Amino acid sequence: MSGPRIVLASSSPRRSGLLRSAGLEFSIEACETAEIHDPALGLAGLVTANARTKAIAVAAAHPDAIVIGADTLVWLDGHALGKPADPDQARRMLGRLAGRVHEVATGVHLVRLEPHRQIEFHEITRVRFRELDAAAIDDYLTRVHVLDKAGAYALQDHGELIVESVDGSRSNVVGLPLARTLAALRRFMDDA
Repeated sequence: MSGPRIVLASSSPRRSGLLRSAGLEFSIEACETAEIHDPALGLAGLVTANARTKAIAVAAAHPDAIVIGADTLVWLDGHALGKPADPDQARRMLGRLAGRVHEVATGVHLVRLEPHRQIEFHEITRVRFRELDAAAIDDYLTRVHVLDKAGAYALQDHGELIVESVDGSRSNVVGLPLARTLAALRRFMDDA
C-alpha cells in the first residue's frame, strides 16, 4: 500500500508480526495509556474505547500518519480475563476456560489528524477450549510464557494443546483481525 506513513500504537510483537506478514511497512510507537476496565461498557465498548485512546495518544505526535490502535480482551461470563499476575492466577484462568466457549474481541481504531479521518471497528471470535486437567494446564504453562497474554494463553504458541476450535478470525485471537484491518487501511488510503 502506498500513501501516508503508518504507525502502530502497540509494542505487541504479535500485532507487528501480523502486519509484517501482510507486507506492510510501518513504525512502532508503544503507548502507555491507562486502560478502561468498566465491565458496564461491555466487551465491544471496552476494546474500542481502549483502542481509540491508544491511537489518539500516539497520533498527537504523528498528525500526518495513519495510526493504528488496538486492544484485545478475553471475555468469559460477562467479565474480562486480563493478563495473569503470576503462574497461579494463570492456572486458575486456564481452569475456568477449560471445556468452555469464550469470546476474544479486538477493537481497532485508525486515525489521521491531518487531514482528520478515523475508522473504528471491533471483531469477536468464539474460542472453545478442550477439557483440561491440572497436568495438561501445567504442561501448557511449561511451554508458553503467558504472563503477558490476556486469558493466560496464546493461540499461536502451542494453542493446539488447549484449544478445540475457533469460530471466526484466528488473527483476531492473536491480537489483530488482519483482514478487516487491511480493508480499513485500504479505505483510508483511497480517501487520502
